[in-house]
Amino acid sequence: MEHSTRSEETSRTDTNGSDKPSDPILTLEGITVRFGGLIALADVSLAVEPGTVFGLIGPNGAGKTTMFDVICGVRTPNEGRVGFAGEDATRWSAVRRARFGMRRTFQRVQNFGWLSVEDNVLAATEWVGGGGGFLADVAGLPSRRTRERDRRERVERVLQDCGLTNIRTHPVASLPIGQARMVEFARAVVDDPKLVLLDEPTSGLDEAESERLVEQLQRLRGRTSCSVVLVEHDMSFVMGQCDAIAVLNSGRVVTIGTPGEVQADPMVRAAYLGEEVGPAPSRSH
Repeated sequence: MEHSTRSEETSRTDTNGSDKPSDPILTLEGITVRFGGLIALADVSLAVEPGTVFGLIGPNGAGKTTMFDVICGVRTPNEGRVGFAGEDATRWSAVRRARFGMRRTFQRVQNFGWLSVEDNVLAATEWVGGGGGFLADVAGLPSRRTRERDRRERVERVLQDCGLTNIRTHPVASLPIGQARMVEFARAVVDDPKLVLLDEPTSGLDEAESERLVEQLQRLRGRTSCSVVLVEHDMSFVMGQCDAIAVLNSGRVVTIGTPGEVQADPMVRAAYLGEEVGPAPSRSH
């Protein structure tokens, strides 16, 4: 399957339009994670720029899922620092990171199976308070009605964009894996996050669903400065969508570079990509 590439280069200027480089949205500095005597991650450092897609590839057991767990706050590293949106987030909980604008999807889809598609996506917006608590809801204050209308409009937009409108009332547990994965993606992006972590996002998707995912990634990047970090085994998807790629092996970063640089590395090509991948797709500027 072939995937379309980005049509334009991400801007590296600040909000005033100057040439000053923007700060990374995510930084990992010297991250080390140990499980007893096993070193899962060893002195890992990298940076993800705003508005870019950053790929993590490598063989099974390379440390990709552990790195995701460290980034999103599920696991605290034994050593090192996690920076997120200019803050030291190393000791932040997963909840605090989520409320600060970080979202994640999972290799095994994590939806609320008993809820409808629409309610799954609405659930991602419930944490934003509108003031006044339960009594304000009961009284139907204007501020609460405005908040509810805004939530519904955002959910309506993302359901339509992700091709979920016609199944909005279906319980998610009844959906095939491809649609369930799109529900999880919709839930992750409904409130315009700063950073989205996608774990095997094309797994279980058919060709049409994969193309819709590509469209949504491009639309998200065009509408916001959201960055994406993804783990993915579909190399055509990785090479077509990523601005930068880190290759992991045995918990260490082997190399970081553009898709073209990574594919040109003989060791990376032989070990992870195979000879059938071919040149990296060209990118217009």
